[in-house]
Amino acid sequence: MSEFSLNTDRLLLREWRAEDRAPFAELNADPLVMEYFVAPLSRSRSDELVDRFQKEFAEKGFCPWALELVATTRFIGFVGLHVVPNEMAFAPAVEVGWRLARAHWGMGYASEAGSASLRFAFETLHLSEVVSFTSALNLRSQRVMTRIGMARDQRSDFEHPGVPEGHHLRPHVLYRIPGN
Repeated sequence: MSEFSLNTDRLLLREWRAEDRAPFAELNADPLVMEYFVAPLSRSRSDELVDRFQKEFAEKGFCPWALELVATTRFIGFVGLHVVPNEMAFAPAVEVGWRLARAHWGMGYASEAGSASLRFAFETLHLSEVVSFTSALNLRSQRVMTRIGMARDQRSDFEHPGVPEGHHLRPHVLYRIPGN
């Protein structure tokens, strides 16, 4: 059986490989990459995340896929779809999300791969809607959400249950995009 992939002109969204774990752990340990999360991830927590993504792909046929540059085959982060945890007020839902190594910010990669993920969500999975969310302070991700056609649903902004009460990152914004 061949490996799953989605292609754009510059990017390949694909299944995770063992060699992705070290660079993924490196980006998850970067304080700037993890600025809008409560804390950077240890190597073991980063590996657990890859394990979770691989399990989700095996069960659902999608996940936050490993992202690589076509020109270099270099792993640069993840972009893809993820089942929203049940404790979220807007569950059940599927979200589109991304996390890229800092050296690859500002090049349109998150928007390009996010758009490919949305096409897959609507054309292959036939989802009726996809959501995305981030800390209210994370304006970069909010700009990506807008660029890929999502609209903020201010009525559904929320306090993230996985962030401690009173923490400056607890307020989150929710974006939505309907299927065709």
